[in-house]
Amino acid sequence: MEHVPSPAEELALLDRELARLDARRSQLLVRRTWLLSVLTPPAARPAAPTAPPFAAPFGPPAAPVGPRGAQNVLLTLGGLLLTIAAIAFTLVSWGHMGIGGRSAVLGVVTVAALSAPAVLLRRGLPATAESLAALASVLMVLDAFALHRVAVPEADGRGFAAVVAAVLAVLWGAYGLLLDRLRLPLPLAVVSAQPPLLLWAWAAGAGATVFGWALLVTAALDCAIAVWGRGVAVRVTACVCCWATGLLGLLVALAQSVSADAASAALAPGVLLLVGALIAVSGAWRAPAGLAVAGGVVAGLCGVAAMGGVLRAGVAWGWSVPVYLLCGVVLLVAVRAPLPRPVGQGLVWASSTVTVGAVLAAAPPVGLSLMGAVSQLARVWSGTPDGGVRGALGVEGPAWSQMAAAPVVLLVVAGLLAAVYRSWARLVRVAGPVLSPGAAWRGAAGAGAVALGWAGLTALPAVLGMSYAAAVSVQLALVAGVFGVAVRGLRRRMDGVGLTALVCGLAGAVSAGMLSLATEAATYAVFAVLLVVFGGAAVVLGGAAVPAARTLPPLPSVQAARSVRALQIVQAVPACAAVVCGMVLARAVGASLGLAAHQAAPVMLVVPAVTVLLGARLRGLPPALPVELTGAVAGVVAVGTAVTDRPFLALVLALCGVLAAGTAVRAERRPAAGYLAMTLFILAAWLRLSASGVSAPEAYTLPVTVPALAVGVLRRRRDPQASSWTAYGAGLAATLVPSLFTAWADPHWVRPLLLGAAALVITLSGARLRLQALLLLGGAVLALDALHELAPYVVQVVGALPRWLPPALAGVLLLVVGATYEQRLRDARRLKEALGRMR
Repeated sequence: MEHVPSPAEELALLDRELARLDARRSQLLVRRTWLLSVLTPPAARPAAPTAPPFAAPFGPPAAPVGPRGAQNVLLTLGGLLLTIAAIAFTLVSWGHMGIGGRSAVLGVVTVAALSAPAVLLRRGLPATAESLAALASVLMVLDAFALHRVAVPEADGRGFAAVVAAVLAVLWGAYGLLLDRLRLPLPLAVVSAQPPLLLWAWAAGAGATVFGWALLVTAALDCAIAVWGRGVAVRVTACVCCWATGLLGLLVALAQSVSADAASAALAPGVLLLVGALIAVSGAWRAPAGLAVAGGVVAGLCGVAAMGGVLRAGVAWGWSVPVYLLCGVVLLVAVRAPLPRPVGQGLVWASSTVTVGAVLAAAPPVGLSLMGAVSQLARVWSGTPDGGVRGALGVEGPAWSQMAAAPVVLLVVAGLLAAVYRSWARLVRVAGPVLSPGAAWRGAAGAGAVALGWAGLTALPAVLGMSYAAAVSVQLALVAGVFGVAVRGLRRRMDGVGLTALVCGLAGAVSAGMLSLATEAATYAVFAVLLVVFGGAAVVLGGAAVPAARTLPPLPSVQAARSVRALQIVQAVPACAAVVCGMVLARAVGASLGLAAHQAAPVMLVVPAVTVLLGARLRGLPPALPVELTGAVAGVVAVGTAVTDRPFLALVLALCGVLAAGTAVRAERRPAAGYLAMTLFILAAWLRLSASGVSAPEAYTLPVTVPALAVGVLRRRRDPQASSWTAYGAGLAATLVPSLFTAWADPHWVRPLLLGAAALVITLSGARLRLQALLLLGGAVLALDALHELAPYVVQVVGALPRWLPPALAGVLLLVVGATYEQRLRDARRLKEALGRMR
């Protein structure tokens, strides 16, 4: 059937009707808002204040202070003043009274201060009771000081202080339990219980082990109070004291365990560390999650330090690291123990901490193996170094003997991480009660296995003291193997394992390349192998990227598109590395032929020539542009080496122009490569003329300029929209620029005059014909030519002027420009628009 009206007409009618409804609804809403404003009565304004405006303080009125707040302030100040008075009485006025009077005063005041809080609490004055309790605590300390000075002045101060601290802890604890509404006595009792054992050990002249035991026993007491104490303040105070005393005791035990030279000497600190681990676990059992994890970490580290200290006693420190690493790995067995989940997590973190510490301890030989090869840059092709690879790295033998265990540590950790990566599902099931790791942790384990395995094998030749040839061979084989792992991993999926292997392979290739610079044969062999490895990796990755890109659906998912794009970008890394290896080989060929630096520059241009061909072959693929840019770097290096000789520099620039012109054949590279080729050809011609001693370059440039301008005229007739730069830019620059350089060095006036006249004609023609290239090129050459002619007179005038006048004129100019800035800005915009309208 047919629609009457048609669907298009009906849709237009519906749209118009909906628009009318929306407009009507807006009108009704506006009317409703106005009606509400009319019907709502205005709010009553507050009465004007009777007081003068300046009588009230600025800002919002402050809330009145309640009687309880004022009372607390007064009581706090009163207790503080009484405490200061008591201290002043004890320290200053002590000598003005007899022994009986002084003791009686302090005793009476102390008893009164201790008794008053009970009465005040019954009468509902807790703040007053707290103030007097604080005063009583200070008076009790002063009583102890007075007792020592009067009753037992001959007693040892450290032992007496220990007894006083213990007695005060008991008294304050009993007092706080008796008057449980007071908040200060119990935390004071906890703080006072910290120094007795330490002071007793100090007074007895005990050794470090006794001090460690004193600290750990105190920490155990604090841990018990933190778990079973009454009140939040008591528990928090006990927890802080437990961490402080416990960590100090464990540090004492750790220092003794590390410095022990026999297993028997490491037993006592080992037992002390195990007791500390037991205290940490018992405290973490009932602690909140964060503190429980920290307790598990401390317990695990104490267990590793205790067992490792006994096992490593008498062994050189370098080989002690594997022992501690083994103990840290064994610690993971405790994950299956019936422990709370946070404690188990703390043990896992402790094992991880030990592993990371062992890896960091084994890192120096890896750094020396990688960075030591840099020293070969100062002695290229100086011959096989004495002392094998260690001589090439510049590190003596005794230093390597102290790092002999480093490769073992790195390879063991790499093997463990590889096992985790391979058996991930099983490990997740085993660690389920403690940890729930995500898939990202598996990738991190695989990446760590690759990195640490490569690091251990990198340091192995130097640690074993291999010969130079053997070490270079091992490094090359390692680079090839790592790149094999990278290619295999990246072909499957873009993850951390493949990327890590790629980075390690590049680092190893740089190290092996610098190490090979010692001899000529090693340089050719190493960089040839690296060229093959990098090229093969790029080809294989490209073979994986192209099918992956072709198999994408018409509307691929974001993840799939990103994966293919990342694989294509990664392919450019080994491709560019292969180009760099080609650059080194080209430079080596020039050196082997006995060519000077500028004479070897054309040999270097073989590399950009190959990259131009590769760019044409890889057209449309992401690696094409990086490869071509890397080849362009080789061209820049060739130009830099030929700077010292102008004929060779002209030759190199001309060859670079040929390569740029060959690149410009492709449509996607034509704009940039075409202008570059033109610039290079012109520079080569100028340099060739300059090197030949030509004093009249116009004889060579005008025969080029005239046909070029004729071709430009024909181009403009066929295509009036063509740019004047395309039609006339190259032809004009071919003559104007060399003539300008020659005119600046010409002491006579004929050439500058003729050049200025020609530039003036070109500038006026550009303005008349509205051609941008003629106007700008002619104007620039005319201005520079005039500046050259007027420069001597300007120098004379400036020399005759007072020193203050140029800065003053510059300041006036800036003021004028600043005052008329908007007008100047509009003028600049108009000039830009006028130039933009030109062709």
